[in-house]
Amino acid sequence: MGTYGDRGNARVLEQRLAWRGMPAEVVVVAAGEEIPDSLDIYVLGGAEDVPQTLAAEGLMASEAAIEQALDAGAAMLAVCAGFQLLGRTYVRPDGRAVPGLGLVDATTVAGPRRRIGEVVVDTARPDLPVLSGFENHAGITTLGPGVTPLGAVRSGTGNGDGRDGAILDRRLIATYLHGPVLARNPALADLLLTWVAGALPPLDDELARRLREERLAAAEPRRGVLARALHGLSVVTGFVR
Repeated sequence: MGTYGDRGNARVLEQRLAWRGMPAEVVVVAAGEEIPDSLDIYVLGGAEDVPQTLAAEGLMASEAAIEQALDAGAAMLAVCAGFQLLGRTYVRPDGRAVPGLGLVDATTVAGPRRRIGEVVVDTARPDLPVLSGFENHAGITTLGPGVTPLGAVRSGTGNGDGRDGAILDRRLIATYLHGPVLARNPALADLLLTWVAGALPPLDDELARRLREERLAAAEPRRGVLARALHGLSVVTGFVR
């Protein structure tokens, strides 16, 4: 699943390794294909209800391979629908319950409206700064009592209870943040990479930093309105002249 640019997360991981002189390969698993147990990082993205249901069937068929890979030290990033499918169940808007893998103690139901817009998440991890992303979902996810959320939502909705995602000691990160989330948050990408490749040399992330600043500013309502007002004023002034 790769709606909303989530397939780009795999490309980000590949490129950040290439910049460090470390070869990598992105393996695309098409619908109906078995998921191999030999990969280092598994990336699940977002999708609409019908593709999500089809993906759920494929994931359940490959459950043993995924479990074996994670037990062997692989890492996983799951975004939006991918996050929902890692839980126990997802109840669609039509009332149909889609079974999940149960890798995360969580359940999801479709809410009465879609949550669309910028999201800002504060994590409690010193190696992860504030996370920036974009959400577009109707899901409301409830975590089990022993599950640690990825962070607290400063702006936006996330899981629906003031928190976003989940992070497990099993090297698994789940979130509602699109973006792609790893392009907006290189520290999150490097966390996944260090889990499977060890310590990494730093990179010049100036472009990513500028993107983060722009998106974080857009998530602040007052600053966003002011920016739009100033932009409109400059256009009008230019027209008059």
